[in-house]
Amino acid sequence: MAENNYPEIMSELIKFRDKHGWEKFHNLKDLALSLNLEASEVLEIFQWKPADEELSPSETAHLHEEIADTLIYCLYMCDKLGVNPLDLVAKKIDFNQDRHWDKIDN
Repeated sequence: MAENNYPEIMSELIKFRDKHGWEKFHNLKDLALSLNLEASEVLEIFQWKPADEELSPSETAHLHEEIADTLIYCLYMCDKLGVNPLDLVAKKIDFNQDRHWDKIDN
């Protein structure tokens, strides 16, 4: 699979999903629930750690896996919606250019 090629990555994900018979579970509601569960697994890595504590190599590897799982569910949702996730991000970046937030004083 070519690195960073969204159509090929999505094709591989769909092939994997269909090979395991999971397509019946890939509705937006169930994908959103799974996305939230995977995001919670990202958070769990940091539970009870001081903010300035470095992750161990095994924790970093675990974090990479959980981020990938989270992104995969986002990609499945984008596929269901018929949108390119990079287009969504670009649109949000443009939208945020005109937004204003209070500055945080440190």
